[in-house]
Amino acid sequence: MHIVFLIHNAYGIGGTVRATYNLASVLSEQHDVEMVSVFRHRDVPVMDVPAKVRLTPLVDLRAASADFEGDDPRHAEPARVFPRADGRHRQYSRLTDDRIGHHLSRLEADVVVGTRPGLNTHIARQTRAAGIRVGQEHLTFSGHGFRLRHEIRHRYQLLDAITTVSESDARAYRRLDFPGVRVEAIPNSVPRTAVEPADGSGKSIVAAGRLIPLKRYDLLIKAFAEVADQHPDWHLRIFGEGDTTGNERESLTSLINELGLNGQAHLMGKVDPLEPEWAKGSIAASASDRESFGMTIVEAMRCGLPVVSTDCPVGPREIIKDGVDGFLVPTGHVGGLATALLRLAGDDRLRRRMGEAALRNSARFDPALIAERHEALFQDLLRRGPGRRSVGFRRTAGFHARTRAIDTAHAMRSTARAMASRLGTL
Repeated sequence: MHIVFLIHNAYGIGGTVRATYNLASVLSEQHDVEMVSVFRHRDVPVMDVPAKVRLTPLVDLRAASADFEGDDPRHAEPARVFPRADGRHRQYSRLTDDRIGHHLSRLEADVVVGTRPGLNTHIARQTRAAGIRVGQEHLTFSGHGFRLRHEIRHRYQLLDAITTVSESDARAYRRLDFPGVRVEAIPNSVPRTAVEPADGSGKSIVAAGRLIPLKRYDLLIKAFAEVADQHPDWHLRIFGEGDTTGNERESLTSLINELGLNGQAHLMGKVDPLEPEWAKGSIAASASDRESFGMTIVEAMRCGLPVVSTDCPVGPREIIKDGVDGFLVPTGHVGGLATALLRLAGDDRLRRRMGEAALRNSARFDPALIAERHEALFQDLLRRGPGRRSVGFRRTAGFHARTRAIDTAHAMRSTARAMASRLGTL
């Protein structure tokens, strides 16, 4: 199979980038795999590109490039295909519309995979009629805003399949009832760590992720204060960076000082690779209000750490076996976090037993196993054929007619809403 992944920026780093690299790497052992990056902002990607995977950038943002100079007037025009409701819309333009459309229309791929709603819209509308279109969802449907959910209801009708990272989210997409569109839950993959797994002897709790309010590190720090009171030799280490304003870091630093945890609770900043830091700890923690999956949870488990996590929608409850390889506690509940952390910190045998279970149970997220599930889906779709978009003049014409009909209906609804809004302000 010739499999193509369309991704926002393969030269950076993040959960979607890591998950796509992991999947592409395994699939490339048996198939022709290409990763198409809409943007390129540096000479060499942060992550190593798998040897057998081709990386194709479409818009070069490096200072020396012609694209960076902004001579092309399309830079200044807003994107028309990439939906406004996608949070990345301001980074897209008529130039990206054209570059993506030109590339997709020329691809002779068996399977084209999008990795975010805006890019799924592109592949739905612009991929050659003979290609299988798969839209990956790395966030939850409920986490999207109203306008983006509306866009998804219209555009995703043109896909052949949608994959989500949790069964809970798959059920949400199935309820939308897209005729002929397959919806499958396939979690992200995390490779086996190259470092020696944790042995449970360390006296530290480890958390990782962006320093943003959604992650609720304030709750974790408050819960750790109770641990530190009973176990003063334990430490909390939080890895990750915040936004450019640094407000969250300042707020968390103030909280640490206020609770007298200076010297015990640490904001470690960004570290890559993170696996050695997981392995130095004995407990992993996640206090998020919401997770679409929980890559860091799996990463910690693959390093042999039991995880204490809030039972937030939707990912953790599909990863952690409560009481076996970690604990699930109520969202937003400092007392619940503290009780679970204290239970593990105070019981060496329990901590080691649950760490061993975490290492064993997390093997189900190995890239080879996850790649097999994607491959089985792709092959099944190819055997079925691209449905109403299969090869042939009539089917191709039918696909284009359906695309135009959806575009027209969507535009009419948008115009009607805009007029109603203007009338409402008169």
